[in-house]
Amino acid sequence: MSSKRLYGIRGAVSVENTEESITKNVEEMCRLIFHENKISSDDLVSIFFTMTDDLNALNACTALRRGNCGIDVSKCALFAAKEPQMLNSLPMMVRVLVTAYMEDGSTVKPVYLGEAAKLRPDFASQQK
Repeated sequence: MSSKRLYGIRGAVSVENTEESITKNVEEMCRLIFHENKISSDDLVSIFFTMTDDLNALNACTALRRGNCGIDVSKCALFAAKEPQMLNSLPMMVRVLVTAYMEDGSTVKPVYLGEAAKLRPDFASQQK
């Protein structure tokens, strides 16, 4: 008998400040997180996004709901906030924390795409 426990899966992606770019890139990042971590709609608890201050064309939650991320997120709690402004931080970034149930003992696979790979090169190198 398998048991599940709650996990947090992180990711980030660089975008341009357009509705199209935010939708396309948020969709791709989340699709990869769900696929790589074998997450289904029933496993999801919540998805929390942060966006850098230079992004205002579209809310990441709206982008995820508009896009096709491979699973139904319509019943999942979504939330977005501004990323704290820090010295030397990368611009045009959307970060995510997905909370979901996964098999106990699973290895979490974060996803960092585009310029966001600079945030966590240790994780980004595993995606090649």
